[in-house]
Amino acid sequence: MVSTDRFLAFAAMSLLVIVIPGPSVLFVIGRALAHGRRTAVATALGNVFGSYVLVVAVALGIGALVERSVVVFMAVKLAGAAYLVLLGVQAFRHRKDMKVSDMQAPSGPARGDLRTVVDGILVGVTNPKGIVFFAAVLPQFVDHAAGNLPAQMLLLGLVPISIGLVTDTLWGLGAAAARSWFARSERRLSMVGGAGGFAMIGLGVTVAATGRAD
Repeated sequence: MVSTDRFLAFAAMSLLVIVIPGPSVLFVIGRALAHGRRTAVATALGNVFGSYVLVVAVALGIGALVERSVVVFMAVKLAGAAYLVLLGVQAFRHRKDMKVSDMQAPSGPARGDLRTVVDGILVGVTNPKGIVFFAAVLPQFVDHAAGNLPAQMLLLGLVPISIGLVTDTLWGLGAAAARSWFARSERRLSMVGGAGGFAMIGLGVTVAATGRAD
């Protein structure tokens, strides 16, 4: 369905785009600093789910509409930015609730993990970098002569999703490891939790201020 040369070319293009840290990477890092390893992994998983929703949207023709419409694109972007700021404010407000004993306690309930995944999905879906990449780049690598274009896009979309899952998880685990070092002191743990909150707030502001890539 998809030729090997197109598949490899798209994989190379995806790797080049993904290795440059964007909103999803910075979001995972911020969550890792604020909440630790488990939250970082769940966030990375949610991010890739959200990104694949964009792939499905592009395959169905919706993604191109969002990317071409200034009003819709801005609405999606600002919604994502506002959500990032909200999460950052919450992390900063609860920074003093972080205790060294919590770092050694059993993992939280499944509902907490599910909510974390949903947070990642919402950020992934509203990621301007992802919207532009999947709407503008993905369609260029399909083979029109082979037909069944939606299926080709869905298959090709698994490439950046897989790469993103690996890289986002590694970024999150690295940030969580640094957080563990700070956890030797509750004061330092509170500081790093606040830093994670500030990082997400700053990311939200940056996303809101970023212009369209026309």
